[in-house]
Amino acid sequence: MARPSLLLWDVGGVLLTNGWDRAGRAAAAERFHLDAAEFERRHLAVDAAFETGRMDASSYLATTVFHTPRAFSPEEFLRFMESRSAPVATTLELAKRLRESGKYTMAALNNESRELNEYRIVTFGLRDLFHVFLSSCYTGRRKPDPDAFRYALTITQRSPEESVFLDDRPENVAAASSLGLRTVLVTDAARLGHELEGLGVTAG
Repeated sequence: MARPSLLLWDVGGVLLTNGWDRAGRAAAAERFHLDAAEFERRHLAVDAAFETGRMDASSYLATTVFHTPRAFSPEEFLRFMESRSAPVATTLELAKRLRESGKYTMAALNNESRELNEYRIVTFGLRDLFHVFLSSCYTGRRKPDPDAFRYALTITQRSPEESVFLDDRPENVAAASSLGLRTVLVTDAARLGHELEGLGVTAG
C-alpha cells in the first residue's frame, strides 16, 4: 500500500470549533432576539450559496437577519459569528508537528463561507499549517459531494491511496472512504495521534 503523503483536514470540529453551525445560529437568535425558526429557515435557503462563495457575508446578513430594521448593526452580528470560533489545542499542535516534519502535503478541505474562513485562517495561524486551502468558498464544492474529494486529489496530484482525510462528520468520512481515501473519524482529539500512526502517519 502507498505511503500517505497527503493529509486532508477538516477544520471546524477538528482543528477549531465549528464556525457557524446550528448551535451558533441558535445562540445568535437568543443573543439578538431573533425569531429562531425564521432565522434558521432563511439560513438554510442560502446556505449552499454562502458556503460555496456565491454569496458574501454582507448579502447573507441582508437576507437572513437585516431583511427588517434591527437595533444592532451587521458589524456587531458578524463579530458575534467570529466569536464562536476557538482552537482545539491538541489537534492544532499535532497538525503543526506533522507540517514541520516535512513529510506531508497539508491541505484544508472544509465547508466554510469566505469571510469566516479567512478570519479563522488569520486568527488561528492556519497559513502556517497548510500548503493549500481547498475550502468550499474557493472551490465551489462542498463535502460530502464526491466531487469535493476528486477535486482535492486533482489539485494535489495524489491518488486516493496516498491520501488521508480527517473529519468529525460520519457522512463526510463515508464519502471519502467510498472513493478509496484512508480516513479518520475524529471523535477524540487525545486519540488522534494514535489513530494516524495506525495509518502510517507520524511526525517523527
